[in-house]
Amino acid sequence: MNTRNVHLVLLACALGVPLASQADTLTLPEKAPFRSGLYVPEPVKAECALETKVVQHIKAAASGFEKVSVVKGGKGGAGKSLDLKITGLLGTGGGSFSGPKAVTVTGTLREGGKVKGTFTAMRFAAAGAFGGGGTCAMLERCAKAIGKDVATWLKAPTMNAKLGDEK
Repeated sequence: MNTRNVHLVLLACALGVPLASQADTLTLPEKAPFRSGLYVPEPVKAECALETKVVQHIKAAASGFEKVSVVKGGKGGAGKSLDLKITGLLGTGGGSFSGPKAVTVTGTLREGGKVKGTFTAMRFAAAGAFGGGGTCAMLERCAKAIGKDVATWLKAPTMNAKLGDEK
């Protein structure tokens, strides 16, 4: 740290200015649960780990936060927290031979208990000319794209945003 930065840190401490805002933290839930009543094929539940992959891809893509943490239940203390739910799924077995796959996720961003933004994100995956992989691989491509969509939205959250293929 150079001398100028040391002086700025000392000045901030003397003035009582926090060096890192709690708003610079983001808490994510351990899982994005499936909406109650949503049909999810047993092989998708057992093999794809979609509930955790959605969260992992959001965490990997989120930037601009001092800290992004994943906690059981997703309820963090200070800073921002994001509630997530998988509300739509097109994921029949059979991989690319059983048609396109899709995932829809809804989310609510809170800060200090107040809602700062909401979104619905949907992504489709279809097989290419040489196949698209298995069902789980196609659903994970959807989850990864949703992670990037949500990370972009987090930089300027709005109410009722439509992300990805939901636009």
